[in-house]
Amino acid sequence: MSQDQVPSYVEQGREFTRDTRYIDDRITRDARVPEQGPTEGVMWPVEPGRYRLIAAKACPWATRTLIVRQLLGLEDVISVGLPGPTHDARSWTFDLDEGGVDPVLGIHFLRDAYDARFPDYPRGVTVPAIVDTAGGPTQGAVVTNDFPWITHDLFFEWREHHRADAPDLWPADVRDEMEQVMQRIYTEVNNGVYRCGFAGSQEAYDAAYDRLFTALDWLEERLADRRFLMGETLTEADVRLWTTLARFDAVYHGHFKCNRNKLSEMPNLWGYARDLYQSFPAFRDNTDFDQIKAHYYRVHVDINPSGIVPKGPDLSGWDVPSERA
Repeated sequence: MSQDQVPSYVEQGREFTRDTRYIDDRITRDARVPEQGPTEGVMWPVEPGRYRLIAAKACPWATRTLIVRQLLGLEDVISVGLPGPTHDARSWTFDLDEGGVDPVLGIHFLRDAYDARFPDYPRGVTVPAIVDTAGGPTQGAVVTNDFPWITHDLFFEWREHHRADAPDLWPADVRDEMEQVMQRIYTEVNNGVYRCGFAGSQEAYDAAYDRLFTALDWLEERLADRRFLMGETLTEADVRLWTTLARFDAVYHGHFKCNRNKLSEMPNLWGYARDLYQSFPAFRDNTDFDQIKAHYYRVHVDINPSGIVPKGPDLSGWDVPSERA
């Protein structure tokens, strides 16, 4: 594969399996070892102004971190670099910045931050990634790309830097149930659309399709009598589901063949998604439908070899009042 080619995502005859081997370092208060989550990696100290979050608005996993950062009021505490919507086999790039270089890190390829920590980094250069900017031997080096724990730690470990009216994204009274809900959302919905899109056989696709819409039907029913997934308050579970819903009609319905119906044809999920988009600026501000479409249709050349980005669908419905609030 040349440097300009993007990797293949479809393995013929097989179902899609996500590589979840992330850098398991974490940023914690006083570099403490937390009670939950991975503890085998290095613990880095919470320090306002030290770290830079690299997160492309095209990527659903990265968009989670952008939304949570804004909801918690951490904009002046953790800076953000925004790569462009496409990448080649080497890396995400900062094509949106002047000169194609991140103004803080001074790099064009995100891979440079990975290689600064792990020379010839052998796995995928993914977003979101947190990079150290403190100077010294770790200047410009990646800290972690373990996206589920990045948002978890933004809430639990950076609490003293949250804005005064930040939402409680992990309410203690529903946390056990919320963990179960988020696990099902991840396996069946967040990752489920990819299992459909990158299926390498008809059998793998059919199974993935059935699992996805079974879960969406469950969510449609769950949202019939509650505003948010866990009741009447916004939680991390809503953030994790919403990034998939935001991309559903724009790309997953057609590009990934998740086409039993559109999100806009599921009344409760559609109203819920619009409610989040309209009621909380963090959701709208960190969603760019043009970048989303450019990413999926131009990067996944094994399922869209022409690289043509469709003009549709009509996404103006996102601004139609949801009436759920």
